[in-house]
Amino acid sequence: MSALKLTQIGNSVGVILPKEVLARLKVEKGDTLFLTEAADGVTLTPYDPEIEEQLKLGREFMREFRDTFHQLAK
Repeated sequence: MSALKLTQIGNSVGVILPKEVLARLKVEKGDTLFLTEAADGVTLTPYDPEIEEQLKLGREFMREFRDTFHQLAK
């Protein structure tokens, strides 16, 4: 766990992420991060939660119609 300080960035306030955190998230300058509320605080992730939900629904659909897709692939 790292303690991060808030810092003034122009007219906003921001957090500077250490290089180790950027490497762990596999992000770099210019990338987008998504902040979502969690039961114990917030989660910062490079993955869009809306896309994740769409992928989940797509996987469920493909699993439900697996036999149909198999027949169509012939």
